[in-house]
Amino acid sequence: MTDYPLHVLVLCTGNSARSIMAEALITTLGQGRFRAWSAGSFPTGKVNPFAVEQVAAIGYPTDALRSKSWDEFAGPDAPRMDFIVTVCDNAAGEVCPVWPGQPISAHWGFEDPAAVAGSDDARRAAFSKVSAQIRAKVQRFVDLPVSSMERDAVLREMRAIGEMPV
Repeated sequence: MTDYPLHVLVLCTGNSARSIMAEALITTLGQGRFRAWSAGSFPTGKVNPFAVEQVAAIGYPTDALRSKSWDEFAGPDAPRMDFIVTVCDNAAGEVCPVWPGQPISAHWGFEDPAAVAGSDDARRAAFSKVSAQIRAKVQRFVDLPVSSMERDAVLREMRAIGEMPV
């Protein structure tokens, strides 16, 4: 794993919130070492506006954000992924496509901020909390010296990141 950027696909069922925020954080915090995309098994077709707010706050371009199917990344023309990360328990339990190149896969579960009901302030607070949790795990990930690590060591670290308390 020495060719940069390393490619990361972040999966969630709806691809409307957590995976979108993780895509932006990995690409931004990775500072050219990582390029992330997000997708869903059953995409909602729209990005949650509170997720867009979180992404915009870190300076990630929001104009191209969209909720999309993971099928876009399973075809022969798709970028070859080095890592697959699921961020919701539903996606982690689903049968995923076979990804070319045997990427390293891990599960980093987060509560669904889109499930929070109430005022806009309450919903915005839920998105802010989950975004901070995602950021902590992403920061640990992008700080790994993956270019000098054995594949098994990277896998262990990826799984350890998933087990970090949120």
